[in-house]
Amino acid sequence: MMSSTLYVGTVVHARLRPRRHRLKYRMFWLLLDLDELPDLSRGLRLFSHNQRNIFSFHDTDHGAGRIESLRAYVARRLAETGLETDGGPIRLLCMPRILGYAFNPISIYYCYARDGRLKALLYEVNNTFGDRHSYLIPVEAKPGEVIQQSCRKTLHVSPFMDMDLDYTFRVAVPGDGIAVAITANDTQGAILTASLAGHRRPLTDGALARLFFTHPLLTLKVIAAIHWQALKLFNKGVTLRSRPNPPDNTVSIVAPENKRRTMHV
Repeated sequence: MMSSTLYVGTVVHARLRPRRHRLKYRMFWLLLDLDELPDLSRGLRLFSHNQRNIFSFHDTDHGAGRIESLRAYVARRLAETGLETDGGPIRLLCMPRILGYAFNPISIYYCYARDGRLKALLYEVNNTFGDRHSYLIPVEAKPGEVIQQSCRKTLHVSPFMDMDLDYTFRVAVPGDGIAVAITANDTQGAILTASLAGHRRPLTDGALARLFFTHPLLTLKVIAAIHWQALKLFNKGVTLRSRPNPPDNTVSIVAPENKRRTMHV
């Protein structure tokens, strides 16, 4: 039985300061076991790996943006932290390409050991300027616990947000449902919260066909919604920040809380 699956749900963003602003959208995501991509491509008519289709997944949309094994890329990053996952599964939560277009503001890699323990999460962030940066954080939570992690913001994402922020993450291990909550904090506390939640559905051609009609052109709508919401914030008088240069490093490796440090590679 394959581990790859669908999740259908919603995304909610709430800006708390200096102007309150809230949005909510219906969404869906794929949770892809990177080892299962060839079998998924062969077994599904509406989904392909590194080829054109109604729904597709391309390695170049993630990681280093190169034509290489995405699993090998993540494994290399894990090795740089000293984590030994002994070849355990790596599962990626993301939106696919739809009719050849994809944009993922955030994708999450769940990195497991062979014995089933979740060893690390890698949060891969894209902005609308074409920059990408990832935060790799070892998991210290016990099985069944909600995972709580934090790191310093490194990549400029929104022109309405400062760079001097911390992120906190609360993540439930995917099962019948998914739940992820992210808070951006400044010295005064939370300034923005973002959350996604969804329910599991089998990854079949029938399910994909239904989603194509119930969530048409989803990935294109995501980028359109980002710009539409930005216009609303501007009209509310939220100050624009200048865009800094993207970081030279591609991944921030964050040590556990009891050994707090951040490496940039």
